[in-house]
Amino acid sequence: MEEGLVGPRIYSCCKCRNHIAVHDDIVSKNFQARTGRAYLFTHAMNVVLGLKEDRQLMTGLHVVADVKCSDCGEVLGWKYERAYDESQKYKEGKFVFENFKIVKEKFYEHISSV
Repeated sequence: MEEGLVGPRIYSCCKCRNHIAVHDDIVSKNFQARTGRAYLFTHAMNVVLGLKEDRQLMTGLHVVADVKCSDCGEVLGWKYERAYDESQKYKEGKFVFENFKIVKEKFYEHISSV
C-alpha cells in the first residue's frame, strides 16, 4: 500500500497565513500593481472588502474595492467591481492579489492506495 499527499496549491496572507485563494482560480499571472507583479483570481476566501471607489489604474478607470485578510486586516489587493472600458469587462468580479502580499503553499490531504 502506498501513501501520498495531494491537495490544491493554496495562496495565503503573507502576515498570518490565512488561506485566501486556490491556484486553480488564477486567470492571469501578468498583472501589474503599483508595487510590482500581481495575479488575477476568479475567487477569494477569508477576505473582507473595503468600500467601492473609482480608481485610475494602468488599464483605465475602474470601480474597485480593497481586499483585506479577514484575520489580520492586511490589504492584499483589490476586487474589480466595474470596468468602464468594454475591453476590460472580463475583470469584473475578479480579485487581484499583489505577489509580495501572498504566500504560495500546499494544503495536503493524506491518501492511500492499494
